[in-house]
Amino acid sequence: MQRTLLRRRKKSLSPEDVTVSDQPMVRRAVSAAALGNTMEWFDFGVYAYLAGTLGKVFFPSSSPGAQVVATFATFAAAFVVRPLGGLVFGPLGDRIGRQRVLAATMIMMAASTFAVGFLPSYASIGFAAPLLLLLCRLVQGFSTGGEYAGATTYIAEYAPDQRRGFLGSWLDFGTFVGYSLGSGLVTVLTLTLGSDGLESWGWRIPFFIAGPLGIIGLYMRLKLEETPAFKQEVASAAAGRGDGEGQDEERGDGGDPVEEARQSGKGRLKEIFTRHWQAVLICMGLVLLYNVTNYMVTSYLPTFMTVTLGESDTTAQVLVLGTMLLVALAITTVGRSSDRWGRRPMFMGGSIALIALSVPAFLLIREGGILFPAFGCAILGLLLVCFAGTAAATLPALFPTRLRYGALSIAFNISVSLFGGTTPLFASFLVERTGNTLIPGYYLMVAGVIGLVSTFFLHETAGQPLRGSGPMVETQGEAREVVARSRVEEGRRARDLWLRLRHPRGGGKASRTPGERSGERDE
Repeated sequence: MQRTLLRRRKKSLSPEDVTVSDQPMVRRAVSAAALGNTMEWFDFGVYAYLAGTLGKVFFPSSSPGAQVVATFATFAAAFVVRPLGGLVFGPLGDRIGRQRVLAATMIMMAASTFAVGFLPSYASIGFAAPLLLLLCRLVQGFSTGGEYAGATTYIAEYAPDQRRGFLGSWLDFGTFVGYSLGSGLVTVLTLTLGSDGLESWGWRIPFFIAGPLGIIGLYMRLKLEETPAFKQEVASAAAGRGDGEGQDEERGDGGDPVEEARQSGKGRLKEIFTRHWQAVLICMGLVLLYNVTNYMVTSYLPTFMTVTLGESDTTAQVLVLGTMLLVALAITTVGRSSDRWGRRPMFMGGSIALIALSVPAFLLIREGGILFPAFGCAILGLLLVCFAGTAAATLPALFPTRLRYGALSIAFNISVSLFGGTTPLFASFLVERTGNTLIPGYYLMVAGVIGLVSTFFLHETAGQPLRGSGPMVETQGEAREVVARSRVEEGRRARDLWLRLRHPRGGGKASRTPGERSGERDE
């Protein structure tokens, strides 16, 4: 018992254990990471709003319903290769650094999106046209496999512990700004060019814009430095030390840390699925909750209103665009709230609300007109923002520093590929087969149940250091406060340890004062 107590004893923090964030670098890190997400979702917004047009350009021989399914099947194909991208880029980011991998994913994403604008139509080269579209989507999906997990990891490892939710929410702010820009551009093109002009050549314009956006994003990412957490991990491995507090629990073996730092990708994958499988399952459940809601609103809803309900393109586009603007305006407030109230309450409240309000939202949307569908879309947007504003701070905290990028990439992309990216395809297929226009609402209810179960097993991480890393604060004054508080807590733990060693069977408790016994219970 004495050996066990001594081994579990944690030392107080020293000033060297606390990292003071570089505020200008934090702002640059958030901006560069968010821009990549903006470009990724600019493409998604364009693709969702052009689904009907792209179906006519690349699948002209099919019926309108079949064209939509074929277009979304091509959209979903990109998600098939996302786990492969996660398997490649994730462990690579844990070995060579986050910044290099994020630069590589930006290049691939921008080039493949830009190339779509140059593709010939089915009328020009026949069946080769949809095959080329599929190829571009596969490259996009492969690069995206390392994008979101890397960006969330990068921001989380730069953000102070007390502001991780707020700063992380800017990443998904970029998501919805990108979607709004893409969908807004398609809306303007539809109004100015008409359906014929859009189908003839106008659909290419949004994809051409991806080229300049990619160059700007790449420049910003090349100017970034590596994260403090990754630098500490590399230095710790090189010095032959562990990766911080909780090393024995996270590694689970007494191996040499230098050799572990050189561990192959296969060895890292084995460790992820054997020692961190619970965190992987929680991550997948939360990602399913977020992304099923996300893709239902952003990718499927415009097509649902136009093809299934018969609304005009302009009405559907304006309603969904307004929803995205609502999400963008509220998302940083939700992120800040998660720093104050915690990640679990935000996810749990959002999950319960999703179960209760999904079907009523779609009942409103199918009423037609403007007013009722606007209320329905607003409900879905407010449900979505509960998850969007919290995810970027919650998911990276599930895994230790040395495995964070790889574990998050794998768990995130498997869940997105199986459930998120296939949401438009399955929803459109089920609606067409059953004729039930409330199917999307039931689909969201199932996602809410899975998210609620996942949240039940989620540990609260708001205001806490990332696993495997020391505290991160904004000022030197905060650093001194953290060290002083740690020393006080260490003194209390030392007293408790002395009492336990002196009275291993619980004897002598009566000799302590009620205040001492109360303090022991609090710890």
